[in-house]
Amino acid sequence: MRVDLAARYGEERLPRYTSYPTAPHFSPAIGADTYAGWLAGLPAGTSASLYLHVPFCREMCWYCGCHTQIVRRDELIAAYQRTLRSEIEQVAGTIGRRIKVEHIHFGGGTPTIMAPEALVELMAVMRRAFFVLPAAEIAVEIDPRTLTADMVEAMRLSGVNRASLGVQSFDPVVQRAINRVQSFEQTASVVDMLRRAGIAGVNFDLIYGLPHQTVASCLDTVRRALALAPDRFSVFGYAHVPSFKKHQRMINEAVLPDGPARHDQACAIANALKEAGYVQIGLDHFARPDDSMAVAFEERTLRRNFQGYTTDKGEVLLGFGASAIGHLPQGYVQNEVQVGAYAQSIGAGRLATAKGYGLTDDDRLRADIIERIMCEFGADLGGICARHGADPEATLKSALRLKPLISDGVVRLDGDRLAVARDSRFLVRSVAAAFDAHLDPGKQLHSRAV
Repeated sequence: MRVDLAARYGEERLPRYTSYPTAPHFSPAIGADTYAGWLAGLPAGTSASLYLHVPFCREMCWYCGCHTQIVRRDELIAAYQRTLRSEIEQVAGTIGRRIKVEHIHFGGGTPTIMAPEALVELMAVMRRAFFVLPAAEIAVEIDPRTLTADMVEAMRLSGVNRASLGVQSFDPVVQRAINRVQSFEQTASVVDMLRRAGIAGVNFDLIYGLPHQTVASCLDTVRRALALAPDRFSVFGYAHVPSFKKHQRMINEAVLPDGPARHDQACAIANALKEAGYVQIGLDHFARPDDSMAVAFEERTLRRNFQGYTTDKGEVLLGFGASAIGHLPQGYVQNEVQVGAYAQSIGAGRLATAKGYGLTDDDRLRADIIERIMCEFGADLGGICARHGADPEATLKSALRLKPLISDGVVRLDGDRLAVARDSRFLVRSVAAAFDAHLDPGKQLHSRAV
């Protein structure tokens, strides 16, 4: 990675492009009636993925950027689970038939905060409402500090076959600074429980750019994590946005690594994982060579959605729960963010859609280009434009932010084929942003590019 480019572009605030256009551009003009029409209009043969958001945790991690809240009373969690069940049945009823499901993802918050029997019941409801394929991937995000043996057994009974564990850092100094003290032994015990239950797919989430983090502490975390042999790693740069996430004000900005330090940490983690035999996938994922994600990357079938990189090839993602986002061929929808407003809508028999975005032909073109850049570090602009009935020359001319990237050697153009230089791949978000017609550089809505 070139340090000069990290200094030049690394401070930009850019989207992670898990969608295009991104969520800040969603509008209340897309509401429950629009979503109902989109659901009812899904063509025969449609297959879907399901995302269920559980916005509760036992305590707040100060680095967190998710929609979540602290809850102590289990009856509130149980009530939310019942609302989720109602929403699933309502959405399935609006579709009017039992469509195929290939992927299910429980996110949060901490999904395993639910009672074990609640998870089993929710999976049963989904299997009644949808045709969940026998080979479907069913993934759950886990906080290793609170996972119980009973919940692992419930996951096994429910057919869960992939677990994503939040690790972030094993450095106790960093852990105290972010209010997430989690020992290596706790994490190792959870990995062992999962594997004994037959839940073979194990992912670890790591973060760089946290308070007090150094290259040495990042490498020590990687060394410990490798001892547990997860199938995949997600490695994210900490996004410090205290104006949007007030609990981040608990983090002392004076001990946050600066841009060059973040760059060094990202490089060190990536190099250590690649030396250990993991394949680097896109911006921030690493997987064993025989993992399905590494295979998808090699075969150029990798996709990107709100969970990040995915092997999911579907064009329909149905989101359930407060703040959950869905994606249909017509556009995006997002539920009410506040749990109370979400529950009130579902309780009244209405879809909880609060806002969304209807895609234009130009949006679909740019979304396709951006996704290929994010997934493949390049794009066949001629082929993509041909599929969308667009002119590649005009598309390139509209990408004004691309010119300096070409001049700096970040991007190479060979006719209509665009490629991100190997030593500049850490700036893939900057390249994708060149095709973002909605981006407003003056708004600090996103995380730093490096």
